[in-house]
Amino acid sequence: MTVELPLVLVVAIFGYFGIKMLRPPAWLIVVLLLGGFLLADTFLAPAIESGTRTGVDVVNGTTK
Repeated sequence: MTVELPLVLVVAIFGYFGIKMLRPPAWLIVVLLLGGFLLADTFLAPAIESGTRTGVDVVNGTTK
């Protein structure tokens, strides 16, 4: 039996509990979100996407 979770859902769960337990300041959360959006427009975006997909494939056991 294979259970598949979207990466966005996993990140959202970690983010929710991280905010609830660690209580980071709101400005830090905003800065990190903006940093993610800025990275999406750089030359690093394809490498980040490729690395994320590879990691998800390894976790799901779907690598070739």
